[in-house]
Amino acid sequence: MPPPTTSGHDTPAPSTMALTSALMSKLKPAKIFKNAVEPQTPPSPGNPPSKPANAGPRHITGISFDDRGDQVVTAAEDETFRLYNCKSGKQLKVLYSKKYGVDLPRFTHKNTAIVHASTKEDDTVRYHSLHDNKYLQYFKGHKQKVVSLEVSPVDDGFMSGSLDRTVRLWDLRTPTCRGLLNVPSSPIVAYDASGLVFAIAVNHYSRILLYDQANFDKAPFLVITLEDPTLALVSFPPRAIFVTSLAFSTNGKYLLVGCSGDAHYVIDAFEGHLLVKLEGHAGLERRRLGSPLSIEPVRGNSGEEVSWTPDSKYIISGSLDGRICVWDVQNLPQKQGPVDLKTHPLRLQPIASLEGHPGPSRCVRFNPRFAMLCTAGAELAFWLPDQSGDPEEIAKELLKKKGG
Repeated sequence: MPPPTTSGHDTPAPSTMALTSALMSKLKPAKIFKNAVEPQTPPSPGNPPSKPANAGPRHITGISFDDRGDQVVTAAEDETFRLYNCKSGKQLKVLYSKKYGVDLPRFTHKNTAIVHASTKEDDTVRYHSLHDNKYLQYFKGHKQKVVSLEVSPVDDGFMSGSLDRTVRLWDLRTPTCRGLLNVPSSPIVAYDASGLVFAIAVNHYSRILLYDQANFDKAPFLVITLEDPTLALVSFPPRAIFVTSLAFSTNGKYLLVGCSGDAHYVIDAFEGHLLVKLEGHAGLERRRLGSPLSIEPVRGNSGEEVSWTPDSKYIISGSLDGRICVWDVQNLPQKQGPVDLKTHPLRLQPIASLEGHPGPSRCVRFNPRFAMLCTAGAELAFWLPDQSGDPEEIAKELLKKKGG
């Protein structure tokens, strides 16, 4: 850790903290918001409940940090989005979207505005000002539910993928879509850190298509086949992989493929080699642990539960049993030459398994600028590294001093 430098006014500039395996395993919930979701009102007599009886409590379905890491916004099944200050750990605002519902909240590059998907009325993407609680723009076009929404890291562009089997490219400044891609199945989208490349995962076909942002109307420049030969060891025919999220590492070399089953994958984004299978968590395909698995793999509650740390050294994921798993991906295997779909990936177990939520941890995101983790399910938690020393380490230090 570099020493804090001082400016001319003798105020210490903020020092940087490197993320290490020891630090990641010492993350502890510093603040828990028990009332981050309004509980479901019991149905009035004579009216059937709107959700199945075994659904359990309502959940937070999506979280997003602003670019500076100062604020986080949550969207929940109670049709609210809530704004929190990351530094003070206080809730700033509760905003309601009872008419349209709210899902997949994403901060734009202004920390006062978000785009989000709708859950009822229609399938429009909405641009919303948190400052004065007004809609700034509606982005209409999708005919079915939007399941993937990402804002470009470099400009006012954003991208949405829907169950209507289309990907639409938009610009915040105009309501008409500036690009439309038809795909054979429901798509999941992601931008790389430069904003020059985007990826589309196509479920049921186990393909990931990489496009050049400037030439998206041309064919993809790389088609990656996502095939895990280790699944055939479990059952035959192997259970299909259902992709629910995609994320590039900050250097653009790797692609994290989040799935609803009991494994996530890391792929080499340049050539398409399957490098690592991340195991040790319980997938979010079901809503609760006791529920049976369906024959066909489904999305379930998965989609926001796995992400990179900002330095791309670690991957963190939620689990159906509420744990938070941390994998160290600093030493990924290097593969060259043609892609061999029969080669088994390296199977990684978590270096740390943190005790998390009482229910499933559906949303897991690391702050882009501070050593802070945000997780959410039926409640919201802010995690900070526990800086108090380990008793054994302190004892060793004291013995060293005495010996010296």
